[in-house]
Amino acid sequence: MNVTFDREIAERPPGFQGPNLTPAGLDFVPRELAPGVHALMANLPPKDNSGVIAGTDAALVIDSGITPGIARKIQRLAAGLTPAPVRYLVNTTYHGDHTFGNAAFPADVTIVSHRANRDAMTDLGREKAMRAESMYGDDALLDEVTTWRGPDLVFDSSCEIDLGGQVVGLHWFGQGNGPGDTVVHVPSARAAWTGNFVAIGGIAMLLQGGPGPYLAAVRRMRDALPGLERIVPGHGPVGSAPVALAELITYLERLESEVAEAVRAGLTLEETYAACTDPFERGLPGSLLDGLAAYELPQEIARPRFLHAVRELHRLNVLVTYRVHTG
Repeated sequence: MNVTFDREIAERPPGFQGPNLTPAGLDFVPRELAPGVHALMANLPPKDNSGVIAGTDAALVIDSGITPGIARKIQRLAAGLTPAPVRYLVNTTYHGDHTFGNAAFPADVTIVSHRANRDAMTDLGREKAMRAESMYGDDALLDEVTTWRGPDLVFDSSCEIDLGGQVVGLHWFGQGNGPGDTVVHVPSARAAWTGNFVAIGGIAMLLQGGPGPYLAAVRRMRDALPGLERIVPGHGPVGSAPVALAELITYLERLESEVAEAVRAGLTLEETYAACTDPFERGLPGSLLDGLAAYELPQEIARPRFLHAVRELHRLNVLVTYRVHTG
């Protein structure tokens, strides 16, 4: 059975707690990956990362943040990192924590993303309600979001943006976390911003479509970008691209296999939760621990916070996969 969802399902596991994405206390720590290529790392993982890529003629920002206030903070950082004017903003996904800040960018900044992301940005009220589950009591902050500005320019498979001596490639490899996951590839840095599509440590934020289409898309990315060395995920630390892709493929293969077997055996959803392997039961994988060590946040705070977030996402992934297989 190959059932996919037109949009993120609203159902959640019992007691589910989404990752804490509230902008309260959020600052960005710039990390230069190559000349003109800067990751803007959230100081409090797993809140949203961003990025600035600059050439001689123009600069490009990756993801605008969860509120207009965060978007303005990103623009101030960009101005301090490069004299090139910001002319482009790329949305890696349609999700509000990556796009609610779009409206705070000047009208002459061209917003670019995959066509499916623009098509998904139609119901601001629903999207605010979906992201409210990750606001941890700061729901009022979303009152600042009154306009959901969508992309001005869309692509279907891939495109390039020349910033002046710095070429950026935008790619869509297929449905993954969402229908229009956009990968921002910077060949000069051998790095890519992957939004919710690929993260470090085998984490999958699988909210639409199930693991089948996701697996195919991740394999296409692996094959299409063989020289890729580092990824900057939408959430969490920078890490090795080959390791991250391999860990995600392993996770999705196991998830698909175990849930499919549970459904064939006639297990209920609750029984399926128990039957599936919890890859984080014994803690975070080494690839993720190495990445978290780069943060100034004390590890006794960072590790439990991140472990809780990824285990909750795993439960959500089991639920989504079960619904895919049961129609």
